[in-house]
Amino acid sequence: MANEMMNRNFDLFDPMNFLNEVGNLGHDMFNGDNMMKTDVVEHDQDYVVTAEVPGFKKDDLHIDYRDDTLRISGKSHVNDESKDQDGRILRQERRSQDVARSFYLPDIDVKQVQAKYADGILTLTLPKETKTDDHHEISID
Repeated sequence: MANEMMNRNFDLFDPMNFLNEVGNLGHDMFNGDNMMKTDVVEHDQDYVVTAEVPGFKKDDLHIDYRDDTLRISGKSHVNDESKDQDGRILRQERRSQDVARSFYLPDIDVKQVQAKYADGILTLTLPKETKTDDHHEISID
């Protein structure tokens, strides 16, 4: 791969990750199943990032790009109603969750980035900046 992509996963409870990430700013923190499954594909002209974020609304997601790093985060909050109509909760599995991922993707044309969100899938198309030819032949008079 022409680009050495860094997936900055960080598990707070994994000592090997902690030792590897000491001093690395901008790492991600996850709580078990809250990890956002993401595919990153590099083409000649762009990167395409596809992330699974089921249960999130579009307004729950935040995307930014700075320091050659794409950051995706989301916060989903389920109503913490502790009782049903009769005052009994038999089982409650839905809860609030926070997810975040970051990927090193250099030289993005930020003005041309496109984002779509449908059916729990976030798709980002990040065009690469077009490099101008630095080579210019100079004729001698």
